[in-house]
Amino acid sequence: MCLPYFTLYTFRGRHIGLPLQKQSSWRTYLSDKFDVIIVGAGPAGSAAALTLARAGLSVVVFERGEFPGAKNMFGGVLYTTILNRLVPNFWEDAPLERQIVKRRFGLLSKQSEAAFEFRSEDYNTKPPYNHSFSALRARFDPWLAKKAEEAGAFIIPETVVDDLLWRDGKVVGVKARREGGEMEADVVIAADGVNSFLAKKAGLRKDFKWNVLAVAAKEVIGLPREVIEDRFGLEGDEGVAMEFFGDAVAGMVGGGFIYTNKDTLSVGVACSIDAFIGKKIVPNDLLERFKSHPSIRRLIRKGETLEYSGHMIPEGGHKQVPQVLTDGLLLVGDAAHLVNASLYHEGTNLAMASGLFAAEAIIEAKKRGDFSKEGLGSYHKKLTDSFVFKDLSKFREVEAWAHANPKFFTEYPDLCLDLIKDYFTISEKPKALIQAEVYKKFRKKLSPLRALVELNKVRKALF
Repeated sequence: MCLPYFTLYTFRGRHIGLPLQKQSSWRTYLSDKFDVIIVGAGPAGSAAALTLARAGLSVVVFERGEFPGAKNMFGGVLYTTILNRLVPNFWEDAPLERQIVKRRFGLLSKQSEAAFEFRSEDYNTKPPYNHSFSALRARFDPWLAKKAEEAGAFIIPETVVDDLLWRDGKVVGVKARREGGEMEADVVIAADGVNSFLAKKAGLRKDFKWNVLAVAAKEVIGLPREVIEDRFGLEGDEGVAMEFFGDAVAGMVGGGFIYTNKDTLSVGVACSIDAFIGKKIVPNDLLERFKSHPSIRRLIRKGETLEYSGHMIPEGGHKQVPQVLTDGLLLVGDAAHLVNASLYHEGTNLAMASGLFAAEAIIEAKKRGDFSKEGLGSYHKKLTDSFVFKDLSKFREVEAWAHANPKFFTEYPDLCLDLIKDYFTISEKPKALIQAEVYKKFRKKLSPLRALVELNKVRKALF
């Protein structure tokens, strides 16, 4: 619901309306109390707002950015099973880039690459195309927020929420950084990101260790559509998701990636914060190093950098998920650390699922008039019974395995590629001798028994 004289949001921050300093009467247009206040208009917050507004509850969403998505200029793979529940046939309207029909995983050394690639025409026949799309958050987030707005939610951008309001030990509202910024509600949903200050103020989470958080440095690089399709072997709206490990990130715990959009590429690196600290490398320098690798340089050549951004990602998995609710307060999305850090790298779908489940729990609590922790308890049960917690539980050892086995990011990729290079190097040596030398080099670096033990660790953590 667009408020009179409010700054409206559009892509890339173009504004309609009066400057903020002339909006001192903003409270005139809002109720003194809402059923639900949501802090953050990302996928989790907007999914909750859309569901609640459709059920007839009064909802206001505070977004600190100039518009929803302003703090997330990058792109990535968008899984859409939950989105299709929220907006049936979303593909007819949503600002999607390409359907992902091909996945590619590359292992890099300084001069070499070995890759596994999978493509299926089954993902390319008809919508929803395996529920996998590339998307730019600066376009997708405003679209989803607009759906919530059309359903009746109030979206208020450029507003920071600093604190919670309490009464008798229960959360009853928020304090926004505006004149007259206190507002009450039956329930508050914290969708304010990985470093959720509201979660901390409510005592639902403790301070983080650096190994459970990653920092991503990303660029959106412009290339003509026909160049992208020719260079990546695509047709029409087909897309590919590519991930790279090993020397892609200087042997750090993390990886690099390229996702194809319609006429841009989303290119970046993401590594744990303690890896950056240990290597004494800043994210931008690592990104430039990644882009200069021979295998990457050829894919992005002659591209123009259009956007650059950084983003913090929760990667602690199931073990890092905090308490997700208390009296009058629910955590969703990154605020609840709901990111699957396995090879799926699934975050947005989990965020929208948590927003949907939180809204459903609130609707049930509204019918009973009970917004206590117990009254909202079905939220936790919905998460537990769904793929959200089940997947996080399955891959709960990924973060611990990665940090306990640094050789998988340094020595083993180099060894693997060195052996492959030797195997395919052409000379006048008999092939049997070449194979024997390759095996001898392997035995010198890693015994077969040790290799089986190490591969079993990978199996337990990632599969």
